[in-house]
Amino acid sequence: MSKKKTEDAIPETEQAACEAEMKDMEAAEAASGEPAAAEPAADSALDALQKQYDDLNDRFMRMAAEYDNFRKRSQREREGVHADAVSHAVKALLPTFDNLERALAVETEDAEYKKGVELTHKQLLDALRSLNVTKIEDDPGTAFDPNLHNAVMHVEDEGFGENEIAEVFQHGFMIDDRVIRHSMVKVAN
Repeated sequence: MSKKKTEDAIPETEQAACEAEMKDMEAAEAASGEPAAAEPAADSALDALQKQYDDLNDRFMRMAAEYDNFRKRSQREREGVHADAVSHAVKALLPTFDNLERALAVETEDAEYKKGVELTHKQLLDALRSLNVTKIEDDPGTAFDPNLHNAVMHVEDEGFGENEIAEVFQHGFMIDDRVIRHSMVKVAN
């Protein structure tokens, strides 16, 4: 159907109303600088883009936090592996320390032999100190601490106070604040 026939088919009052509406839209468009009919569409498109931006930003922030947590967890694990390796190596050396302690406790007439054992004992203690390994305080008269000491015997002795170490059977060691081996002790009273 041609354009002229379509216009003829529309009654004149409806055609006048449409033309008036078109003139109003053109006037609104000229005043705002944007098409009047496009405003609702632009708002919905802007809202959709804002929602998409918020979603992507949220995903990015979550991914960044997850990566940061992963990095921190990996660092802690690396430090833990090093501490575990040192702890394992020290545990393997502790029987040697115990044997040197026993050798020092035995009386001998050979002064050179005793001096050699003392030097070896000192050298082992220096090597342990270089690894941040310290001997747990467990001298007789020291207060018993169940976090550091393992009580294997109990004795009533008036020479010691309540819960004091009376005798040490095996020295304990720790790396920083972590116990490698508890001291094996006899506790008084």
